[in-house]
Amino acid sequence: MMKVVLMAGGRGTRISSVASDIPKPMIRIDGKPVLEREITNLRDQGFTELIITVSHLASHIMDYFGDGERFGVHIEYFIEEKPLGNAGALFRLRDQLDGNFLLLNADAVFDIDFNRFVEYHKSKGGLVTLFTHPNNHPYDSGVLIADENGAVQRWLTKEDVRPQWYRNRVNAGLHVVSPEVLDMVDIDADLVGTDVNGKRIKVDLDRQILKPLCGSGRMFCYDSPEYVKDMGTPERYAEVCEDFRSGKVAARNLRNNQKAVFLDRDGTMNRYVGFLRDIDDFVLIDGVAEAVRRINRTGYLAVVVTNQPVIARGEVTYEQLAGIHNKMETLLGREGAYLDAIYFCPHHPHSGFDGEIRELKIVCDCRKPKPGMLKTAAEDLHIDLETSYMIGDSENDILAGNAAGCTSVLIGSGDYGQDITVDSLLDFTEKYLK
Repeated sequence: MMKVVLMAGGRGTRISSVASDIPKPMIRIDGKPVLEREITNLRDQGFTELIITVSHLASHIMDYFGDGERFGVHIEYFIEEKPLGNAGALFRLRDQLDGNFLLLNADAVFDIDFNRFVEYHKSKGGLVTLFTHPNNHPYDSGVLIADENGAVQRWLTKEDVRPQWYRNRVNAGLHVVSPEVLDMVDIDADLVGTDVNGKRIKVDLDRQILKPLCGSGRMFCYDSPEYVKDMGTPERYAEVCEDFRSGKVAARNLRNNQKAVFLDRDGTMNRYVGFLRDIDDFVLIDGVAEAVRRINRTGYLAVVVTNQPVIARGEVTYEQLAGIHNKMETLLGREGAYLDAIYFCPHHPHSGFDGEIRELKIVCDCRKPKPGMLKTAAEDLHIDLETSYMIGDSENDILAGNAAGCTSVLIGSGDYGQDITVDSLLDFTEKYLK
């Protein structure tokens, strides 16, 4: 049975105005400590062997949870009597970690499908898999840059100089770890927490263990729209309390059916310029960021589905298209909005043009008006298409939405059999998303 290590030793100084006399993981969310909600989420999915690392006000946690029997789990504790850094305990626990284990921050609010997360880790065959997701403040979050296979290439903290445009792919503080990675670090477990030459030996998880794996092909991103939120400030604490009361936290677990707003790109998200080949020509339509924020708040997934024949035509490379989409995500992120996923079709059925990529000049199942991109997203993200919307500015968007079984929404004018006609994406969210 896979073990779970919950790091519960943090002081939570940024949220001390909410509760200063108890550890941060014991702060109550809608009546229950956040750590209890984490344990329940894990137990219900079969993860019952827990190790909790404790330090600050440890007795509050240990007295409340005991050996875990009344919560249906088995709990062991590691007490940090001296500061070891946020990963020092792992080296002291190394003999107990005999296989892949979950390593989780005990003060995050989450409800995710852990078995799905673990299976992804196994499929990649790496040493570490990081749970990653978009959020509404990527500019002050740790952002990961990965290759097309999901292998992490760069890890950018909020202090690092970033590319002008980057994907909203944020490290959420949840990990699947092979203990082998601990053996790769030149750290003597017996010295952790001791003073050597007047300096306390501590271990930092990100800086000393995870970041050195960047570019190695052995650390991967697991992208998911499920609910994970740091409640580290009073404002974010208030948000997660409301999200629990509304049912949003549990609903986003991918074991449950999701509902989505599928969004065409050109003419719906950004100004239509014909075939968009130059990143400088990408300009968000006024009101789009506010509309996407509203989609995010309602619990719908915001998923872009876009035909990009410029790839097949040889006019834009995959790398250039990724840059355009990074610009879209960065601009939205600056205004507190995010996309849960982007799907694109690179194909084009008509051949015989200079510079074209012949293998992409095919009749495919993903190019709108066919519903392939919507169906792929539905499979990936457990989306119920009948409760979802497809929004676009052309007949092909409406036909794709109808074929997928969505409620189809046309921006502009025309009669293509759509269910709803609106003036803009913002107009749609104002009228139909409450």
